[in-house]
Amino acid sequence: MNPAIDLVFEPEALSWYEASARQRVAALVDPGSFHEAVGAEERATSPHLALFDLPEQFDDGMIVGRATLDGAPILVAAQEGRFMGGAVGEVHGAKLVGLLRAAQSLSLDVLILFDTGGVRLQEANAGETAIAEIMRALVDARRAGSRVVGLIGGRSGCYGGGGLIAACCSALVVTEQGRISVTGPEVIETNRGVEEFDARDRALVWRTMGGKHRYLMGGADVFVDDGPGAFRDAVREVLKAPGRLDLDTLDAEQARLERRLARFGAATDAVAVWSALGIADAAAVPGLSTRAFRAVATCRESADDAR
Repeated sequence: MNPAIDLVFEPEALSWYEASARQRVAALVDPGSFHEAVGAEERATSPHLALFDLPEQFDDGMIVGRATLDGAPILVAAQEGRFMGGAVGEVHGAKLVGLLRAAQSLSLDVLILFDTGGVRLQEANAGETAIAEIMRALVDARRAGSRVVGLIGGRSGCYGGGGLIAACCSALVVTEQGRISVTGPEVIETNRGVEEFDARDRALVWRTMGGKHRYLMGGADVFVDDGPGAFRDAVREVLKAPGRLDLDTLDAEQARLERRLARFGAATDAVAVWSALGIADAAAVPGLSTRAFRAVATCRESADDAR
């Protein structure tokens, strides 16, 4: 383990969306408590990128380590969206797998700060394997009693394999800027055409994949403002809830998804979904402040559609 990282900045003035992975970690946990494992000085770089004459990063875009939150030990992983869009490769994935296995053996909760566009195309097979290994390690950790909480609000969103990993988490905390989807806007447009999905239409992207829609649909558990204090408060509350993962939990989730498909399967736009949820002025949702949105969000299905 490396010495504690103590970055000099004003945490509460930080924009989660604009911040680096290391700034997010330092602002989220107790000051000076983060100790990085497999840090940049160990130069655990990708074995693949040099083959394509692509730049490497010494932490491979994944920061992992231990810290405390309100004095309690916790494990933390943060993706660096500024490096290759937070894309997952072999080393990147292996670091997260190792952290989740440590959580299982140490009976510690885990925070994953997502900021990823998915798997690196240059490491396609290794990256896809890493996603599968992460999901297995995450499920094993949850079965052992660890709670794994995903935080989503970075520039790259949470796409591709990252979206699959997020779906396996105990709970998700998301901002309006956060986006969650297995398939990204550009991929949809490339394969289905601009008529199906215009990736340049930012309003369409955000209302389809953004934090407000995911929260209203029950795909995220907490909706917060863009700042470390809001994330920290949300994590405190989420970690009070039991992190059970058993057959009954999976059966209930499957039933919830079937109800969602039956109710909204014919909807062609998020606005139609919001209207079906009982929101009177559904078209106004994207422009609502966090406080106003939370008030409106009480109209959505609660007990049946809660995550």
